Amino acid sequence: MYKEFYGLTERPFSKTPDPRFLYLSQQHKEALSRLIYAVEERDLILLTGEIGCGKTTLSRALLDELDDSYKVILLINPRLSPMEFLRSLAVRLDIDDPARFKAELLEQIANALYSLYEQGQCPVLIVDEAQLVPHKETFDEIRLLTNFQLDDQNLISVVLMGQPELRKRLAHRAYEPLRQRFGLQYDLKPLAHEEMRDYLDYRIETAGGVKNLFQADAVDMLYAYSAGIPRKINHAATLALLEGYGRDKTRIDAVVMNAVMAELNMN
Repeated sequence: MYKEFYGLTERPFSKTPDPRFLYLSQQHKEALSRLIYAVEERDLILLTGEIGCGKTTLSRALLDELDDSYKVILLINPRLSPMEFLRSLAVRLDIDDPARFKAELLEQIANALYSLYEQGQCPVLIVDEAQLVPHKETFDEIRLLTNFQLDDQNLISVVLMGQPELRKRLAHRAYEPLRQRFGLQYDLKPLAHEEMRDYLDYRIETAGGVKNLFQADAVDMLYAYSAGIPRKINHAATLALLEGYGRDKTRIDAVVMNAVMAELNMN
């Protein structure tokens, strides 16, 4: 379909968080640098951002930066009670028979973390969609993971990622002990208007195409619709490629984008 028509080898605006397609805007570059630094320092970091701003893709880019000395533990559904969280962590630490009682379970986790340290491995716990964590007590268990440490370093690195409401929730005084444990924080914002062209060109070229496929007026309309949120850009840009292919348009212009906007109920 449109891939061959536009000289593409793959879909440039796929919904999957493929780090190859991560356009490193100034903000995304800063966020990734902080993530890497926090992991290397075995620290606790908070990354927040609006839905669709690229947090999950950044986490995948982080994984690509880590070598075999890191053991990544990814939790994508954090709707867990404190004991469910600890048992889930234990399973991912390769503990065969997690204890039923908390004191014993924590001892198992401590032993597993120290064993990984002796093997030269650093566990990295990434909690995605952390705004969905249902209980303060679960956040307390996440905080207390930083108590697993030697004299000079933690035994585990923790990355909390979530939507802006996570930051608002953690601003409550009840979460002050957790906030004090954050070594780094970053709030990811949407792309700026001047970054739109480069974002589109980067993804098109990564998919095997050539830059300037989207004309300037189409870029402006895309930004007006998406407000710079990558997920919304990707959705509208995919529709634009389909519409352009159907109209036999070798470049995406305002006519194509008007049709897309109508489909998206913008008119």
